[in-house]
Amino acid sequence: MRKGFDYTGISVVAICHDGCGNYLLEHRSEKCRDEQLTWSPVGSGGLKVHESLEEGLRREIKEECNAEAKDISLLGHREVFRKIDGEQYHWIAFDFLVLIDPAETKIVEPDKALAHKWFKLEDFPAPLHSQFPIFLENYKDRL
Repeated sequence: MRKGFDYTGISVVAICHDGCGNYLLEHRSEKCRDEQLTWSPVGSGGLKVHESLEEGLRREIKEECNAEAKDISLLGHREVFRKIDGEQYHWIAFDFLVLIDPAETKIVEPDKALAHKWFKLEDFPAPLHSQFPIFLENYKDRL
């Protein structure tokens, strides 16, 4: 059984910032499961069984950019409905704003990330992951 396809998946999504108005984004590689060569926030993924939202969020951030979450704020949640390779997909995403130390960051998964870069909101690159504009619109007043 596959999360998101055979049953509703639960994910955590972080938008990591440095406390000075800069946000860490990842340029996804051709080897990513989906949405290759788009830009997305760093520190997102599926929750594991018996893992709390905070535990999953901290794990994903550490796995993707090596940083420790310093301050975590829940922004809200979304239902994500989309298709991947023609198959219907359904996730519940819990969205967070997370302060991290830029000095701790590095690419931990070079097969999945072509680059990690810091951007101001108004300077986000294109193309963005399809869910990222929805995320940004939902929380624009809180970022």
